[in-house]
Amino acid sequence: MTTFDVTAEGLGKRYGPTRALDTFDLTVPTGTVHGLLGPNGAGKTTAVRILTTLLRFDAGRATVAGFDVRRQPDEVRARIALTGQYAAVDETLSGRQNLELFGRLFRLGRRAARQRADELLERFGLDEAAGRSAGEYSGGMRRRLDLAASLIRTPRVLFLDEPTTGLDPRSRNQVWDLVRGLVAEGTTVLLTTQYLEEADQLADRISVIDAGRVVAEGTPDELKSMTGGDRIEVVVRDAADLDRAAGIVAPICGVEPERDPEIRRLSVPVADRVAGLVDVVRALDDAGIVVEDVGLRRATLDEAFLYLTGHRPDEAREPVGVGRKADVA
Repeated sequence: MTTFDVTAEGLGKRYGPTRALDTFDLTVPTGTVHGLLGPNGAGKTTAVRILTTLLRFDAGRATVAGFDVRRQPDEVRARIALTGQYAAVDETLSGRQNLELFGRLFRLGRRAARQRADELLERFGLDEAAGRSAGEYSGGMRRRLDLAASLIRTPRVLFLDEPTTGLDPRSRNQVWDLVRGLVAEGTTVLLTTQYLEEADQLADRISVIDAGRVVAEGTPDELKSMTGGDRIEVVVRDAADLDRAAGIVAPICGVEPERDPEIRRLSVPVADRVAGLVDVVRALDDAGIVVEDVGLRRATLDEAFLYLTGHRPDEAREPVGVGRKADVA
């Protein structure tokens, strides 16, 4: 029987006439990574702030770790951790001092706080820099230290709100590996991100959120399949043949191909990938059209997002209604 560590039913949140969340629904199975994918202003951070008891909501119901967010906030807080978009560490303190401070705030004794800090510093690859000021850390090191601070107490549910924003690819991969390790140990993770690759790499399931509501949900592959699944891409040698090639490919695949005249490329979804590719190559050859390149590829999550929302994830979404844009995160 599937159990759920996070549920939301019809959540609503308004700032005056602005709807930050509008009948928002969510279910996150225990021990999984669930991605909230959406542009700036879609409602991702608002949802996280509500689920972590930092923000009151106007309508609906939510539970985290089996407890009602509105009626049992203390029980929820005792079982969660939150890592926000910006590192919350004190840059004047060393890495070890930061973690010991968090340990004392969580009411660990001095010795227990020191021991837990040493464990986390080693686990997150920060033991050699433990005595250095956090202000001297790189962005990736500060993010790892921030994540370590969230784990002073092992949470049942970890909320990660755009955890790799601004990190270089190497640091991002390090954070991803740490998240995978936490999930392998049983922690449930709710991840908000604008990075399509991040959601594709980490999430078991993804909810695409736009204008305060979930517009699609599924595994990364299920979302990609909504754009038509596999695609055939053809690059012709002569740009003058592009339209004629499109006229040949369209009846084979049952849909008009997308044209990119600058690189002389056609792209078209196909149901039967092997048979479709063979038929396209034969038909173009019979028509005397010289092909420089032809191949099959899966639809990307970027294409799925564009298909589902009508805009790219790095484009800010205008709030519904009139209000302060900063409140709709």
